[in-house]
Amino acid sequence: MTEQPPENIEQTEELSTKLTAQQVLKQALANKTYNELIAFIPYAHLIGTQVITMGEELIFKLPERESNIGNLMLPAIHGGCIGGFMENAAALQIMFTLQTERIPKLIDFSIDFLRAGRKRDTYAQCIVVRQGRKIVNVSISAWQTLQSEPIATARAHFLVTS
Repeated sequence: MTEQPPENIEQTEELSTKLTAQQVLKQALANKTYNELIAFIPYAHLIGTQVITMGEELIFKLPERESNIGNLMLPAIHGGCIGGFMENAAALQIMFTLQTERIPKLIDFSIDFLRAGRKRDTYAQCIVVRQGRKIVNVSISAWQTLQSEPIATARAHFLVTS
């Protein structure tokens, strides 16, 4: 059976974008470059997620930005922004740890906010706790000044497919 050609231009563009995303992911994994990959995760790109390599470990950075502030009186980072940052950090960690060729799909995410995320750079580190054939469990910790004083911790389950 032959594959049907796309019916319209939007489908053609969508197919070419998917192929490009997989190619970029393969290239990012091979070259250990991260900016192009982050561009394919819209929310990670929107909030300014960055990746810092320290040897073989990845540290994720959410830079201080006015657009990430939720409470102007404190000022403090919006809780949804912190949660989204941690979720995207976990997905990126899985892609690099397991060398997946697709962005993992979130199954569930549980976050504990421990203190206010002030208007400053925020960092996150992820640990792949358990990897099954299809499900991956990740632990995430986010901090600002001291890693030993996290502003939030989270756990997430992702579906990974080849």
